[in-house]
Amino acid sequence: MKNDKAESEMKFKKEQFLNGIGVSSEIAIGTAHVIQSGLGQLPEYKIVENNIKNEQKRFRTAVSRAQKQISRLKAKTNKLSDATADELRLLLDAHTAMLTSKRMVIGIETVIEERRINAESAVQTVVHEIAKGFTQVKDPFLSARLQDITDVGSRILRQLMQAPYQAFSQIPEGSILISEELSPADTALIDPTKIAGFVTQQGGSESHTAIMARSMNLPAILGTQNLLTTIRSGQTLVVDGENGKIILDPTLETLNEYRRKIEARRRLNRQLARLRSLPALTQDKTRVSMQANIELARDIDGALNAGAEGIGLLRTEFMFLNRNSLPNEEEQYTLLKAIVEGMQGRPVTIRTFDLGGDKLPTLLDRKYSMSANPMLGLRAVRLSIKEQKLFEVQLTAILRASEYGPLKILLPMISSVEQIRQVKQILNRVIIKLKKRNPSLNLAMPPLGAMIEIPAAALIADSLAHEVDFFAIGTNDLTMYTLAIDRGDEQVANLFNPLHPAVLRLIQFTLEAARRNNKPASVCGEIAGDPRFAPLLIGLGVRELSMAWQSIPRVKQRIRALKTGPATRRAFAILDQTDEDKVAALLDDFNEDL
Repeated sequence: MKNDKAESEMKFKKEQFLNGIGVSSEIAIGTAHVIQSGLGQLPEYKIVENNIKNEQKRFRTAVSRAQKQISRLKAKTNKLSDATADELRLLLDAHTAMLTSKRMVIGIETVIEERRINAESAVQTVVHEIAKGFTQVKDPFLSARLQDITDVGSRILRQLMQAPYQAFSQIPEGSILISEELSPADTALIDPTKIAGFVTQQGGSESHTAIMARSMNLPAILGTQNLLTTIRSGQTLVVDGENGKIILDPTLETLNEYRRKIEARRRLNRQLARLRSLPALTQDKTRVSMQANIELARDIDGALNAGAEGIGLLRTEFMFLNRNSLPNEEEQYTLLKAIVEGMQGRPVTIRTFDLGGDKLPTLLDRKYSMSANPMLGLRAVRLSIKEQKLFEVQLTAILRASEYGPLKILLPMISSVEQIRQVKQILNRVIIKLKKRNPSLNLAMPPLGAMIEIPAAALIADSLAHEVDFFAIGTNDLTMYTLAIDRGDEQVANLFNPLHPAVLRLIQFTLEAARRNNKPASVCGEIAGDPRFAPLLIGLGVRELSMAWQSIPRVKQRIRALKTGPATRRAFAILDQTDEDKVAALLDDFNEDL
């Protein structure tokens, strides 16, 4: 009877719609879990029984500090107009009442004791439970008190927040995360088997967070205006990552429609899975190598099941994030060895840490002041050369892992020949040290490659080709730096266009330099994983693509429907264009004819 009543109410419920930037083509249905704005990722960890009393005391101290903070705020109301002061006092009195509420305070202490979790996690859990109850209340006045609950929770959390980042381990399974923003480091902590998806107020389609979402096959929408003032924890949501649509409190009819869409996508994925053992071979027998971009060892099974012929880009910076200490040599070696062995003889291209910008470890963040423009500051290979001891530790781990399978080293954000030469000197020094440590090691310089992701690198590609063994074109950053557009800024995200003629000419310039010098060149940016771009890339002469493993079947399907000759003619017709819209029209027309 309860289920029938709930379904009956759902039919007539007034659903709401929000729009953002869809960054993953997946769909999720779940319960909203709002991450407190401005607090970042909350520390979540288990505590031993002996520490329960101390943790409860730490919580009570935070509550006491929050109460004193409110008292100070009330004292300041004397300087305000009578009407404003009265309104603010009522609000602060309500907050004081909640801070002394047995339901909340004893509830949080009980959660600390029974679940043996830290105070921050317990506060978030209890606030979430109370908020979920409030969303079911139809009275507008009581529903409005939900904001007061979350504000009080935030006030306590701000007093507690002195613990390190930990995983999203305490968030209820099937939740959809709602946040002002998620950093790539935060996103890397998400377990896609437990979290249904996420929506943020900030971010763009080509941000590192968006890339992480796609690589994890996680439904996600970024750049959603009015998100935190509209959605509350406990609400049912539909997240349509393909169309950038969020539906709050969906009707039963809407839910059934999206359930059908989810099932249709599953059927399509089963069809694409049949391509796993087939090569990416065009109709006229041109072979294209399909490789995977991954961050973590957990991605290996997915990559192999999707038919990846190797790892074209292993991002290593996530080993350095969400922690208070830098990873040592043994820790990095263990992780890299597991990935190299897990690929069962297939090649693994390891990109050295691309730290800086929006990805910087806590310890280095304290050491270096934030650049006025982090994306143009001390990052990637620049940081590696500056922090040579840190770099040597990583290179040592990489070289040790090379004993267990074919491995290549890729350098991010290269802008000069001198940078390559400096890295070679450091790498040779590391090899000599390793051989002294263990003379029985049969070490050699692995193939060394350069990421072509800034215009300077593309324009000196011929010179770089004399120093490296291969190129990997990172079209995300190449587009960003060429067009001077922050790809994580939702205000200009619509201007981010890898089909801009200037970007295409830099890609062509790089590919021609690679051909002249007989050096392989892959594309590992986001366009590699979009079937729309496959004819253009194949027509330009790209024969190696690396992408999120989830994209491999769809791109392979498109390649197997192509003929290289027509694709080449269309690619050169596109290069003759000076207008972005005409470029897009020529490419889309070609795809429609396939």
